[in-house]
Amino acid sequence: MDKTYNPQQIEQRWYQSWEENGYFAPNGGSSGSAYSVMIPPPNVTGSLHMGHGFNNTVMDTLIRYHRMKGDNTLWQPGSDHAGIATQMVVERQLAAEGKTRHDLGRDAFIDRIWEWKEESGGNITRQLRRLGSSLDWQHERFTMDDGLSDAVKEVFVRLHEEGLIYRGKRLVNWDPKLHTAVSDLEVLNEEENGHMWHMRYPLSNGTGHLVVSTTRPETMLGDCAVAVNPEDERYKHMIGEKVELPLTGRLIPIVADEHADPEFGTGCVKITPAHDFNDYAVWQRHRDETGISDQIHGGLINIFTIDAAVRENDEGEGELIPAKYIGLDRYEARKQIVSDLDAAGLLDKIVDHKLMVPRGDRSGAVIEPFLTDQWYVKVEPLAKPAIEAVETGKIKFVPENWKNTYYDWMHNIQDWCISRQIWWGHRIPAWYDDNENIYVGRSEEEVREKHNLAADYPLRQDEDVLDTWFSSALWPFSTLGWPEDSERLKAFYPTSVLVTGFDIIFFWVARMIMMGLKFMDGDVPFQEVYVHGLVRDSQGNKMSKSKGNVLDPIDLIDGIELDALVAKRTANMMQPELAKKIEKQTRKEFPDGIPAFGTDALRFTFASLASTGRDINFDLGRIEGYRNFCNKLWNATNYVLMQTEDKNDNNSDEFELAPADRWIISRLQRVEQTVNSAIDGYRFDRAASAIYEFTWDEYCAWYLELSKPVLYGDESSEAQQRGTRQTLLRVLETILRLLHPITPYITEEIWQKIAPLAGITGETIMLQPYPQADEALIDGTAEAEMAWVMDFIVGVRKIRSGMNIPPSKPLTVMLQNGSEQDRGYLEANERFLANLAKTESITWLNEGDEAPESSTSLVGEMKLLVPMAGLIDKDEELARLGKEIEKLEKEVQRTEGKLNNEKFIGKAPEAVVQKERDKLADARASLESLIEQRSKIEKL
Repeated sequence: MDKTYNPQQIEQRWYQSWEENGYFAPNGGSSGSAYSVMIPPPNVTGSLHMGHGFNNTVMDTLIRYHRMKGDNTLWQPGSDHAGIATQMVVERQLAAEGKTRHDLGRDAFIDRIWEWKEESGGNITRQLRRLGSSLDWQHERFTMDDGLSDAVKEVFVRLHEEGLIYRGKRLVNWDPKLHTAVSDLEVLNEEENGHMWHMRYPLSNGTGHLVVSTTRPETMLGDCAVAVNPEDERYKHMIGEKVELPLTGRLIPIVADEHADPEFGTGCVKITPAHDFNDYAVWQRHRDETGISDQIHGGLINIFTIDAAVRENDEGEGELIPAKYIGLDRYEARKQIVSDLDAAGLLDKIVDHKLMVPRGDRSGAVIEPFLTDQWYVKVEPLAKPAIEAVETGKIKFVPENWKNTYYDWMHNIQDWCISRQIWWGHRIPAWYDDNENIYVGRSEEEVREKHNLAADYPLRQDEDVLDTWFSSALWPFSTLGWPEDSERLKAFYPTSVLVTGFDIIFFWVARMIMMGLKFMDGDVPFQEVYVHGLVRDSQGNKMSKSKGNVLDPIDLIDGIELDALVAKRTANMMQPELAKKIEKQTRKEFPDGIPAFGTDALRFTFASLASTGRDINFDLGRIEGYRNFCNKLWNATNYVLMQTEDKNDNNSDEFELAPADRWIISRLQRVEQTVNSAIDGYRFDRAASAIYEFTWDEYCAWYLELSKPVLYGDESSEAQQRGTRQTLLRVLETILRLLHPITPYITEEIWQKIAPLAGITGETIMLQPYPQADEALIDGTAEAEMAWVMDFIVGVRKIRSGMNIPPSKPLTVMLQNGSEQDRGYLEANERFLANLAKTESITWLNEGDEAPESSTSLVGEMKLLVPMAGLIDKDEELARLGKEIEKLEKEVQRTEGKLNNEKFIGKAPEAVVQKERDKLADARASLESLIEQRSKIEKL
């Protein structure tokens, strides 16, 4: 094996081998139970980000773990067509050519998207392979492939036949740039600086006016009422009166509703139900009081076009909207309306105000609540069994508290708007005749046959497509072949666990539960939902391009030079000042770029941070530490190979286990128990920590050293040496199997070298059994004995360190107050102590003997003494310590001063302040230790 670990030399080679050999596919002949996981389908437009890296590391760890446990495992891959996102990519390409989708027409535009998908759509699946994800690629699905499209049509038709899908005019989030409804998940609400306008609405009885406060004066043209709180003493007597809506001459009522907050603004709220979701709810409660004719948009006054400009009056409306505002953009209309109110003496005041502004996550346009005809799913009948599934434990949330978030939404669920006004997606399977009658079916042929419509009877298909979440809601069963009763569906549904972020519990998890229960005969789509947090930067900030703190998992795997990293972080930035700021920040944070850490180090970092439900602060220091761990494992393997490669010990049963052998084997059983329990409980952090500590602190730091006196010492028999060599191999081989689900590449590479020497056959570590503890091998006696040995060695090493004695200088050690057990331990392990503690002699002090001037340490009740005579130059050592103490005292004084500075505490980020506090605590601890050392030496 190479002397140096180089992940780039092994990773792609092993992944290609695994995939070509079909190791990722389910093993139908497995005697184990089925274990299946559905990948949350990434957008076909997407590329791997840190959230994907974390999420997929968790899923792959589970799949590899259960595969090794003998289960029939399926990790179902696939990608989502991502309607709006994908359409925008191709529309931008067309814009660069000076064209729009309308220049091509619908069919040609969709063909263009398919071409782009075939060329570029596989980027994220290539990156998932780089991450080591052992997905069943032979059965990869896409939400627009023929099978899933058939499932979508089937579900739509069945729900429509049951009256659970309907078409209606409702308020939606409207993107005036993309000209489509968008889901709540596609709306980003961010605080921005704005204004609050206070406008006078004259009372119709001539007795005065109400002052109404609003952040959107342009929507007043669609006001249907003014609301006041029923408990607000200022306005109680006005409830039921009418006001004149300025600039329009219309009379609208004053209604009592708790939506009006007496503490906000003037306490009077204009109710514009066609352009505000809260107002829409108020209007529903007071519809009969508004006095607006149901002939006018069902009692709702929509004043905008799809571009968010003031519309023309419809036939029969008269001068509902004053002519001077028609055609104005909403913000131009705002300026004109405010100006006209001011001229009419109806503008009370304008005040600065911070407000939450909803913007489309794709277009950046301000979202407009908008009244349109859309398709809806009647959700309440589907929600009830979905709530019961969690209440009865058929579905378990991990951590459990996330079920409360699920309940909050499900108990207050609204009908789901499933139509989108774009071209890329599943086109709604509904047709219209010239009289606007609606026909729903799986195809036009089915519609004509079902309704006895002649072949030449004019029909046109609905132009809209379905919300992307509609097809995603079917993912757990549509990917397995439904509506066909396939063998894969029988084998792997219900799936075992869904691994997802908390941010899509509403939009995806809940909808999968509803659809799964509805169409799979009451079977839940998954038995557990493991909810993880977000991956944030080392300071706990959300990663975003505008903050310049985004990390790319592939850059962490392969490394990236500084200039390339800067270019990547500032690409396509419209604000030069922000680009300069991010460049400066990046050059300061990564002066040498990002080194290549390799996939295994990245995966181990994710696993080590994966505690239940918490957000993850990703620090490059952690991944560097786990790359060092990989190096440590590699170097340990080279040592083991050097001791065992030409020995052929497995052909002999004649071996003897030393106490150190029995100790490491016993400790291994306990670690196996911990790791199995941790992974079963989704505590990947505990599993990673247990393996790390055992491998580094016990196997590498102690056992490899303890093996040397046996392997190199003249006192050891061949049977003892054979026992130690076998233990070196078999414990290392078990460590590799424990680690494999988390770090697949390095473990496969090493296992191929180690397994034959350990007498183990097999093509790949992937299909080896996962380690299970054998309680018969837990040896408390050996553990106690080796704990004594290690305490002894550590005690001597502390004395060396404290007194600045060179590691190579042999020491005389005296023991006092020892028990018979201590004497027995010493007799059995003196060669280990001589080798690892570098002792020249170890003697017992008789009772009553006077001990020389010594530095001491305790091993249990036994006192360990190292006489100082001749070991150190007292004056020289005191001088050295004096300089160190003086230096630390200055450091403590400087840091205390900084932390006592109110300006520093007030302005510096909390993470920076905490770093200074940690630095002060470390300095104080070191200072205390040095003062104690000086005191000991002064007494010599």
